[in-house]
Amino acid sequence: MKQPSTASPETAFQSHHMPVPWHNMVEDSGSHVPATEATLKEKTTLAARIGLLTLSVGASAWRVRRSLNIVSRSLGMACAADIGLLTLELTCFDEGESYSEAFSLRTAGVNTDKLDAVEKLVAEFEETCQTTSVSEYHHMLDELEKKPANYNAWKLGLAAAFACGAFTFLLGGGIPEVLCAFLGAGVGQFIRSKMLGKRITLFACIIVSVMAACLTYVGTISLAEALLHISAIHEAGYICAMLFVIPGFPLITGGIDLAKLDMRSGLERLAYAMFIIVIATLTGYAMALLLHFQPASFAELSISPLWNLLLRLLASFVGVYGFSMMFNSPPKMAAIAGLVGMVANTLRLELLDFTTIPAGIAALIGATTAGLLASFVYRSAGYPRVSLTVPSIVIMVPGLFLYRGIYYLGLDNVGDASLWLTRALFIIMALPLGLVIARVLTDSYFRHSS
Repeated sequence: MKQPSTASPETAFQSHHMPVPWHNMVEDSGSHVPATEATLKEKTTLAARIGLLTLSVGASAWRVRRSLNIVSRSLGMACAADIGLLTLELTCFDEGESYSEAFSLRTAGVNTDKLDAVEKLVAEFEETCQTTSVSEYHHMLDELEKKPANYNAWKLGLAAAFACGAFTFLLGGGIPEVLCAFLGAGVGQFIRSKMLGKRITLFACIIVSVMAACLTYVGTISLAEALLHISAIHEAGYICAMLFVIPGFPLITGGIDLAKLDMRSGLERLAYAMFIIVIATLTGYAMALLLHFQPASFAELSISPLWNLLLRLLASFVGVYGFSMMFNSPPKMAAIAGLVGMVANTLRLELLDFTTIPAGIAALIGATTAGLLASFVYRSAGYPRVSLTVPSIVIMVPGLFLYRGIYYLGLDNVGDASLWLTRALFIIMALPLGLVIARVLTDSYFRHSS
């Protein structure tokens, strides 16, 4: 028997992105027979929903296509798909017949916990589809879609606070900068989480949260200057308070898609990431002019090489763990990502300190190391590689360089702007390239272009 739509017709037609009545697309017979015996329309719709769910949690086009392939082959049909950042169009073929569908998402997002769950569903699909009906699969997917987030707004704010505080130290900041960035990022992410929960548009969320982070940092550091008489040089760290908006997932997965020639998805993801970066840095630039702050170098820290190494290990773990929480990773997954990032990022920083290799090459080595470690962990823990690698190298994304480039560009200082943006560009290109190298070395399925 057909199930009612999850939304009333009135609600559905009021939505800008209308919900899909998945259960209404299942014939009465499809509620009782195994999925392998369903009609082509029912099989196509099921494959599309699994692919769309995989896309909605931040997976790259390559991963979405692999999920579609596994499901389609298990159901005895062929599938051709065109995948974007928010759209999925597919045609399935079975015994001389074909059926096409097109779907779109309301917004982009990242949820590594759901990604792990849908990956497990896909991995078991070849076996379960022999006894599970299409209708039963849709009920499973209903439950997966309704799975609540692991963290509420204040926990996400705390995660961003620790991540950006650790980020600040790794960039060269001292205790005053770390503490103020901790507070600024925490307030900014808390506000952003609340706004996203109310489905406020992305543009407004970025601007308001970055403004809140900058104001919190400036207010805190100004209060410390007045009461504790600390030096004004600590104002340089206000940029770090806004680094929680770094779009690490689309930046990295966009590069991976380009490497696999999924050009549409790769270019759309990079455009989406650049949109966020430009809006965030322009907001930071406007706040800097308003509050009379300007980017400057951090004061030199007097720390022995050994202590610096140990603190870098700790800060890298804390930073990656915090970013993983922001991606909704459960504690165990976040801890494993933290360990991967701890090794990879510290190696990158030590190479910069004790060798003469450029920052881009150091980032390439760090990202490759993260990819190799994640592949090793994947064989034992079973977590999707992307859930471990992206959080572990987000901390390598040169948000500080990007901000300085936009800041100087706004002041018509093209020379300094070009310098900082060029440095940032080489590091950004190196990060997904490192992951691709690691994946080619460790995954024969990814290595071939069949």
